[in-house]
Amino acid sequence: MYRHLLMLLAAAVTTTFSGCMQQAPATKAGNYVLVVHGGAGTILRKSMTPEKEAQYRAGLEAALKKGYEVLQAGGSSIDAVEGTIRILEDNPLFNAGKGAVFTHDGRNELDASIMNGNGLAAGAVAGVRTIKNPISLARAVMEKSGHVMMAGRGAEQFAAEAGIEIVDTAYFRTEARWQGLQKALEEDSIKAKLDHSYVPQQDPGIRHNDNKFGTVGCVALDNKGNLAAGTSTGGMTNKKYGRIGDSPVIGAGTYANNRTVAVSCTGWGEFYIRNVVAHDLSAMMEYKGMPVEEAGKAVIKKVGDLGGDGGLIALDKDGNMAMPFNTEGMYRGAVTKDGKIEILIYKD
Repeated sequence: MYRHLLMLLAAAVTTTFSGCMQQAPATKAGNYVLVVHGGAGTILRKSMTPEKEAQYRAGLEAALKKGYEVLQAGGSSIDAVEGTIRILEDNPLFNAGKGAVFTHDGRNELDASIMNGNGLAAGAVAGVRTIKNPISLARAVMEKSGHVMMAGRGAEQFAAEAGIEIVDTAYFRTEARWQGLQKALEEDSIKAKLDHSYVPQQDPGIRHNDNKFGTVGCVALDNKGNLAAGTSTGGMTNKKYGRIGDSPVIGAGTYANNRTVAVSCTGWGEFYIRNVVAHDLSAMMEYKGMPVEEAGKAVIKKVGDLGGDGGLIALDKDGNMAMPFNTEGMYRGAVTKDGKIEILIYKD
């Protein structure tokens, strides 16, 4: 009888413990509806003040909440992606829209792209200077033109005809970004003095390792099962010659396909273009049957093997997500079906 009582007690404890575990479950795979990133790079705890970290977390949270509200109201994944990225473009902390970095010539040149996983429609803009929210212009290219990509002054002319908000170039200027350009120019000058073979005007900004980060992006899955992805950036600090990175390149920096996954990338764009990273991730899932996390790590390894760095966010058709990167940190966050928000910054 004593043994029987012990067995009953053990069963009761087990049941109670199981019940507690069920009341506070970990986030389950397949439970995500929207993921964002705000750039990758040398993001270290020791270099971050509590105030600055709080600002970044608040910025990511505001973007996630906006996207989640759209989805909860029955909006499409495209609506959620555009709305989320507009929040980040309006936040001067991030290298997109208001917070865009300066080119070598002291201008802000913006790139963006968006893609609908339902039917593979896509739109992109590159090198625009007067568009308040480039992601909205990219969507207009997708929905109101017969093209996929527009660039420069032609894209701005189309923006005016499509009713997209246009601002004076002074809108994009922030003192922090201006000082970032001055630092990059000073580094050019110092390197030129130390190394006579170094020619600053032939350097498109890529020697300044952290000048290429800060891109924002979003991937979303709506209640109809449609995926979408979008990316927006100011490019590299001190970039020259009208340089364009991967952000507006469909298949390199942005890709979405309802059969597989939605992807948005951030990092050293030249390597993402050469590796066709966003589409490669989708192809690994479609042709090799790889899960999104495994495919994400594989494509980032390819970037690293060639000498590039950065990260990406990916959300598959079943609500599984991945956030691989090979830098010290990446501003990133996600929200689940039930509204649980997760925000991460550092590698650990």
